[in-house]
Amino acid sequence: MNPPAAAGRTPTTISQVLDLVLSDPGRPRLTWYGDGGERVELSGAVLQNWVSKTVNLLVEEFDAAPGTVVTLDLPAHWRSVLWALAAWRCGATVQLAGDAPAAGGDVVVTARPDAWADLLSGPGAADLVAVALPALARSFDGDLPPGAVDAAGAVMTYGDVIGWAPETDQGAVALDDGSVAGSVPFRDLVPGTGTPGARTFVDGARPLGTLLRELLAVWAADGSVVLASAATAAELAADPARLDRLRETERITA
Repeated sequence: MNPPAAAGRTPTTISQVLDLVLSDPGRPRLTWYGDGGERVELSGAVLQNWVSKTVNLLVEEFDAAPGTVVTLDLPAHWRSVLWALAAWRCGATVQLAGDAPAAGGDVVVTARPDAWADLLSGPGAADLVAVALPALARSFDGDLPPGAVDAAGAVMTYGDVIGWAPETDQGAVALDDGSVAGSVPFRDLVPGTGTPGARTFVDGARPLGTLLRELLAVWAADGSVVLASAATAAELAADPARLDRLRETERITA
């Protein structure tokens, strides 16, 4: 099994990061500011709960394990973070789709399922998961290709505690952004550079792979994240008074 982090040491694996996040279950760990004023706050317990449900779906529905490639075709968003954490927790490789759908991957997690429909047929075709981005969505708004899984309803049917997840291969690729330089193995996935206990603001305009690892660094240092969508971050940058209010309200320190 994936070992717990030694007392007083910085977590180096996803399971250790999630254990640390859960060590203070009521503390906000991920606060999302989306377009149109949307705000979603996930405590340590809620973040762990969402990840556990999603891990169970990936393992039970798609047999996700080391060697499985989960293609993430989502913008910077709190749901993107959950799917990446869940894929890593069961040892799968997260492949970032970029701007245009491309062949490859065993499971495609996307907010635009129609764009992938023509690439998901025939022998060896990938499984498709459609993700609704609005916080209160109970189902995907629109028709889905045959066989697609609607994440909004499906995730909620799985258990709150991980039933079983395979042991991670630390030498396997954890994150692949499509370039050799962007391939990160599990042993190097969690950066050790976070500011201890910081409440950190993260701009959603950053490349998704960079953003995901920045969040891991914050959590590995027992911190919490305020993540803004690219559009919201741009609005805040153009309105210093609003940004100052956000920093004060959310007690942002980094």
